[in-house]
Amino acid sequence: MLKVNEIFKSIQGESTYAGIPCTFVRLAGCNLRCAYCDTNYAYYNGKELSDEEITTKIEEYGVKCVEFTGGEPMLQEETPQLIKTLMDKGYDVLIETNGSICIGCLDKRLNIIMDYKTPKSGMSERMRPKNFDFLKKTDQIKFVLMDESDYNWTKDVIENNKLIERFDNILVSPAYGILSPKDLVTWVLRDNLPVRVQLQIHKYIWAPDEREGVY
Repeated sequence: MLKVNEIFKSIQGESTYAGIPCTFVRLAGCNLRCAYCDTNYAYYNGKELSDEEITTKIEEYGVKCVEFTGGEPMLQEETPQLIKTLMDKGYDVLIETNGSICIGCLDKRLNIIMDYKTPKSGMSERMRPKNFDFLKKTDQIKFVLMDESDYNWTKDVIENNKLIERFDNILVSPAYGILSPKDLVTWVLRDNLPVRVQLQIHKYIWAPDEREGVY
């Protein structure tokens, strides 16, 4: 059983999968409280569902891309097994995890997006740099930035951990409604930083008070 906040079909709004139809399984519960959090409704609210109930709903939506998100999906110890089951069925599965919980137990076929928290989020001290060692070269590391101090901190993390050399996809994203995308792009171009700037495109499609996708 997993405590599920919601299951819905939408397009991927972030990562190198942006724009692709995807079924999202949002699990309830989170161990962090980021300053810019846009899914705090998932902190506590959820319904216990069996693996079979979750899989049936995913099958109804009819797309092969599935993402586990939250909250923080790694808080529930049953998550890795369901992910493995879905991959065995031929699904292309992603997980977005916040970098504070060990990911060493995850199936190596899984596409991991690790959302590594910056100082202005208030949660950077909770990050586990050791998690970088569990990522594949093709996995993705995302930094959500609130200002230039976050950007400079991110540059240091990238350099000190040799992330550019080790991974194909380093993503930087402006916190929606807080940091101007133009400012972020200006800094990246100024420094010739070889990262991918991304926007949360779903937030430009659906209004802030509107539920995205199909439920």
